[in-house]
Amino acid sequence: MRRPNLRFGSPHSAPHPGVGGADAAQYSDAVPEIRATRILLVDDHDLVREGLTALLQRVPDMLVVGCAANGEDAVAAAKTLNPNIVLMDLVLPGINGLDASRRILCEWPLTHIIALSGCQTSDHVHRALQAGVRGYVTKSSAGADLVIAIRSVQSGAIYVSPGILMLPTDPRSHRRQARDSVGHLSERERQVLSSLVDGLSSAAIGRQLSLSPKSVDTYRHRLMVKLGAANRSALIRMALEYHLTVV
Repeated sequence: MRRPNLRFGSPHSAPHPGVGGADAAQYSDAVPEIRATRILLVDDHDLVREGLTALLQRVPDMLVVGCAANGEDAVAAAKTLNPNIVLMDLVLPGINGLDASRRILCEWPLTHIIALSGCQTSDHVHRALQAGVRGYVTKSSAGADLVIAIRSVQSGAIYVSPGILMLPTDPRSHRRQARDSVGHLSERERQVLSSLVDGLSSAAIGRQLSLSPKSVDTYRHRLMVKLGAANRSALIRMALEYHLTVV
């Protein structure tokens, strides 16, 4: 088996020397620790990866933990490095960026993916968002735009590069997508979706299905990714409108 072509970033800073016990608490209160956003770069061009790494290394709360040059290595790197953000080129050798994104989100649904693309059409953006991507940044964007995109996506928002005109999509395409996606839901995902429609909380669903509330939240996020719903309310509305809980 060939080894993934991964390059790892620098580790977190070591703890402050000579600080312990009560003094540690005082030091922690005085200087709050900045938790860096862990970033995985995926692009098949060395120059692009090196340039983005140099850019993001100048941002204090962002840490490039590794790089990958193709879709297969991107999936392997996501498993090994546990990034918060994946910057994903959409045109890759082997598995393309969207398929790699779907694989990553299927296994690690809490990971946020930002697409990097040379295409600026709304059709490309819609396809990326339907795949679960949370941000879309054109390669002609300024470096500051990428930093804004990372901060926006990490905070839970969806980011699309300025200048891209987002045209409305045909509602019938959403209906087809939802009906096609429901066939790929597992039995457990259907159970969680049905309980969400019934108005149950994560804790109540967990008791009903013998799952932890955190596991329920993971299933809910996975459903949102698969069905293209932006939040819990949109997921429930989609389930009711398209009868997705009917087996």
